[in-house]
Amino acid sequence: MVTRDFSGEDVYKVLVNIGGFRHVRTTGDHLILRWDPPKRHDDTDPRVVTVPLHDSISIGTLHDIADDAGAESFEAFCEWIDEHR
Repeated sequence: MVTRDFSGEDVYKVLVNIGGFRHVRTTGDHLILRWDPPKRHDDTDPRVVTVPLHDSISIGTLHDIADDAGAESFEAFCEWIDEHR
């Protein structure tokens, strides 16, 4: 079973360095990230993800981040974060 214990910094680094998201702004202790689709994918909407800068992200929040990031599988998302952090 893959780990689900990630810090906000772990998730942030993978989404920005590997996932193609960019840091748009910081609101309090939350980082707002944005992913814009490639030009050839006009029918795909941009994605906005909010990542809390907490030492440990709760499972529910991690599910929300995975959904907002466009993950098709929560387990695969967690494996991907774990593999690249």
